[in-house]
Amino acid sequence: MIAPKVTSILFVCMGNICRSPTAEGVFLAKAKAAGLLDRLVVDSAGTHLHHVGEAPDPRAQAYASKRGFDLSNQRARQVKAEDFVKFDLILAMDNHNLALLEAACPTPYRSKLGLLMRYAQHSKVAEVPDPYYDGGRSFDLVLDYIEDAAEGLLHDLQVESRI
Repeated sequence: MIAPKVTSILFVCMGNICRSPTAEGVFLAKAKAAGLLDRLVVDSAGTHLHHVGEAPDPRAQAYASKRGFDLSNQRARQVKAEDFVKFDLILAMDNHNLALLEAACPTPYRSKLGLLMRYAQHSKVAEVPDPYYDGGRSFDLVLDYIEDAAEGLLHDLQVESRI
């Protein structure tokens, strides 16, 4: 029997405590519901090291939990040089973090970089906004965008036979 193809995805924001751990948690839950978890390696990281080792922001966890997503076991980490080799897709939450990834990424791996929201099927925004300084409704909005993009990403991976 041939083992299924495994695709690895890294979600990236600035501190890895709000948006990217939310994307990781949402994507994993949707992949599990679709029966595709065994075909994926999923992680999240930040471009900055401010929060390394910390759990996701309590507000991100609370809003995610209301929708059935558990982020509690995640811990923030910073993007490492080997991530550019290890992951098939490295998806930033916004253009600023994408630019930081592009600056750090060796040229042969740049095609792996992109924005998560390019996979959105219904939301017409290019970036997932940072909710850190805003509060409640911003975390809900982030979840709306990420759920939409996660569903689109799963769909695209299946259509392209990458999983």
